Amino acid sequence: MKKLILMLGLIALCISCEERTEKPENTRGIPGPEKVEALRPDIDKQEQDLKERGYSTFRYQEGDTAYLMQQYYLVLLKAGPNRSQDSVEAAELQKQHMAHLNRMGKEGHVSLAGPIGDDGEIRGIVIYNTATQKEADSLARVDPMVEAGRLEVEVYPWWAAKGGKLN
Repeated sequence: MKKLILMLGLIALCISCEERTEKPENTRGIPGPEKVEALRPDIDKQEQDLKERGYSTFRYQEGDTAYLMQQYYLVLLKAGPNRSQDSVEAAELQKQHMAHLNRMGKEGHVSLAGPIGDDGEIRGIVIYNTATQKEADSLARVDPMVEAGRLEVEVYPWWAAKGGKLN
């Protein structure tokens, strides 16, 4: 189980990391007020591009800082009804599950993924970056673990600042 959690954690880290070419303006990576006006044309362009591709967005202003908010989809991976696979079959399903999440990350559909740290009903969380809930649901359901019934999914709309990072 520890190996599984470590492997999923490493995959989540790889999916959620991106190379930075410049240092953030503060420790939270949020631009200071002096940069907001310079960034506004980029926000306008990014917002227009997202809306043209069918994504839901809105702007949030806090003081001098503007945020472009985007709707993502939080997928809860829950223990499914068919968890009776032997260890060999479960290991193969896990390998296919990880390949699916990696492919979703490389294709830009998944922004973050990782396991839950206990053996409860919720087994993992995946944040899908898709235009619609239907698309996120469809992509989550072609996960080999879900198709085998070892996991089942629940999908919820979730808002986050575009470009936000975990700290």
